[in-house]
Amino acid sequence: MRTRAAVETAVLRQAREHPQRGQAKAAEELQRLGYTVSTSGVRNIWRKHGLETAYKRLKALEKQIGASGRELSEGQKALLRRGDVTRKLARASGLHPGGGDYPAPDERRRQILLGAAELFVRHGYGGTSIRDIAQRSGLLPGSVYHYFPAKEDLFIAVHREGFRQLIARVEEIIRSETDPWRRMELACAAHIEASVGDNSIQKITGTGLFSIHEEGLQRRLKADREHYDRLFRGLIDDLGLARSIDRSLFRLGLLGAVNWARVWYRPGKKTPAEIARAVIRIFRGDAKR
Repeated sequence: MRTRAAVETAVLRQAREHPQRGQAKAAEELQRLGYTVSTSGVRNIWRKHGLETAYKRLKALEKQIGASGRELSEGQKALLRRGDVTRKLARASGLHPGGGDYPAPDERRRQILLGAAELFVRHGYGGTSIRDIAQRSGLLPGSVYHYFPAKEDLFIAVHREGFRQLIARVEEIIRSETDPWRRMELACAAHIEASVGDNSIQKITGTGLFSIHEEGLQRRLKADREHYDRLFRGLIDDLGLARSIDRSLFRLGLLGAVNWARVWYRPGKKTPAEIARAVIRIFRGDAKR
């Protein structure tokens, strides 16, 4: 009869020698070698030593063999790279990596959106490929295609998520404010913050709001843009502007002004809130006061 300590030692040896094996396969192999251990038993021992995922087992193996001059296989290195990217993107989105060897479907979709948004911001739609997005997201191209059949679908999904976040943010911050000009100022500040902030998904929405995209993309983005447009139309209607002022041109001019901030904005100078306040003063006619 093998002692509990002997079983634990064997389970840990399996984790070191075959880090990519799952708990069921590890238990099966140990049973073949004469150890009495169940799948849940393997899982509990791995968890006790912080080795419950293939990523963690590989990180432990990498640390162990580093001093010996040995190297991980190319497949193991690739798995570690994907795991590193997954965790970086999860931290950027406020998510925490799941406990399994692979991210959950919703988390995986989210990391694809984040990786794509970063590349679209950096290289533009035309300069970004699905292969680039897969590499940035720590996945294989086939995994990206599983969620998004084409690059256009992914670009639309990034925009749609950005609009959802931006509209929710604007609606939240104007809800408690009653003064119509102050509400407009807060909405403009939120738009500028989205354009110049660190959230790549929102940045795509803010910077791409008036960009010229392919005709097919323009059609598919139309509904989301109109939703955002209606939000600003309502804010402008509440301003009590003189009848002689063309509200459509007022709206386009105001959005153009705040959207242009992304070109000349420099961190450490005026904040998005300060820029919005100055722009509203100009549009309100306070420039001479």
